Amino acid sequence: MSMRIGDTLPTFEGATEWLNGLQEEAEEFVKDKPTLVYFWATSCGICKENIPKLKSLKEKYPELKTVAVHMPRYEADTDLEKVKATIEEHSIDDLCAVDNKHLLKNAFKNEQGWVPVYYLFDAEGKLKTRAAGEYGIGVLTKALEKLFVAKSVAA
Repeated sequence: MSMRIGDTLPTFEGATEWLNGLQEEAEEFVKDKPTLVYFWATSCGICKENIPKLKSLKEKYPELKTVAVHMPRYEADTDLEKVKATIEEHSIDDLCAVDNKHLLKNAFKNEQGWVPVYYLFDAEGKLKTRAAGEYGIGVLTKALEKLFVAKSVAA
C-alpha cells in the first residue's frame, strides 16, 4: 500500500551512503519545514530531465527543503562513482541518500519502485501529495502552490 495523504515523513535510516551531507543533517534540515523528498536513479532519463524544473521550484519556494534519494533500478545503478558523476553532471546540490538496499524505498512505501517520485510534506511532516513519472512535476507544482498559498494566508 502506498503512502497516504496525512502520513508522517519517515526517517532517513537505512541509506547505504550519504552524498552532499549526512543523515543527521537531513533529519535536522527538514524538521518543522515544508519538505520535498524525491527518488531518482542514474538510469532514469525523466529524472534527469526534471532536475532543472526542480531547481526552478526550489528558487520559487526557498523555504522548501529538499532531500534526494538515489534508488537503483538496475545493478549498474548501484555504482557509487556513477551516482557521484551524475550528481556532479546535473549539479544536484540536495542532500542525497543512496538507497542501494531499498530500505528508504520501503519506508516511503514506494512498492512499485517508481522514479521519479516526489513526496511533499508540510511543516508538520504530514504528506500533502505524492506524484510520479513524467507528469509528477506538474502535480507537484500545483501542490506547492496550494501549500504556500495556504501558508501565507494563515500567516
